[in-house]
Amino acid sequence: MKLIDCIEAQAARLVKAGVAFGHGTTNAFDEAAWLVLWKLGLPLDSLGDHEEDLLDAAQQAGIDTLVDERIRTRKPAAYLTREAWLQGVSFYVDERAIVPRSFIAELIAEATIDPWLSDSTARALDLCTGNGSLAILAAMAWPELQVDAIDLSEDALAVARINVDRHGLADRIRLLQGDALAPAQGPYDLILCNPPYVNSQSMAALPAEYRAEPELALAGGSDGMDFVRKLFASAPQQMNPNAALVLEIGNEREFFEAAFPRLEVAWMECSAGEDQVLLVTRESLLAGLN
Repeated sequence: MKLIDCIEAQAARLVKAGVAFGHGTTNAFDEAAWLVLWKLGLPLDSLGDHEEDLLDAAQQAGIDTLVDERIRTRKPAAYLTREAWLQGVSFYVDERAIVPRSFIAELIAEATIDPWLSDSTARALDLCTGNGSLAILAAMAWPELQVDAIDLSEDALAVARINVDRHGLADRIRLLQGDALAPAQGPYDLILCNPPYVNSQSMAALPAEYRAEPELALAGGSDGMDFVRKLFASAPQQMNPNAALVLEIGNEREFFEAAFPRLEVAWMECSAGEDQVLLVTRESLLAGLN
């Protein structure tokens, strides 16, 4: 069987099984390509060079077994391959941390946040760091920054340590454990945060692939804003006068605006639209929450 035919056959299996996507891919073909290429030890961007390759029986059997596991366990592919990609950068991930997929990564890569930075920007915080991916991307994008990365989960921070060390950034990224901003050692010039923001009704309807992730990283309370309220209450004390906070809220804009009706924010455009990520300054936080 040709490699491309194998991918198409495995994609059909994924569709028939009704698996859910969203952890690095958005459709069955891309998910199947990821699993097949990874199992064969081929670069994930090399399909065009190998689609006519012929697979032997042992290779096909190994791929079948891997896709069987994907269907049976409903685990995201990243948990099976122990690897996730964000903006072209490879990260280790396992079940101790959420699969990285933040739209904030796009804003870092595309320099969308840069207008809010200056020559004096020196310290950043990645809050709810998970596997450390946003902290690492920030350190790569802005070589002058020292970055703190906070998570409540010691397990997630153990995964983040693997990634920080893998990318050689231990001298610039400090991992801190604690609840919200409690362990923060600001003030910071920039805060990045992809918090738990899924409202309780949406949590109850999540596909199994999302329920395979740590609930702590997803559940945001009845309206999804529990963590955000806590963050906004204490963030100004950890921000320099001209600091900015970049916050991802997913599909919860309606709940966000209901919770903070007087808060002036800038909505940041990303591939998912203009209502997934926002930026708020310290000045706006002080004015809009008092």
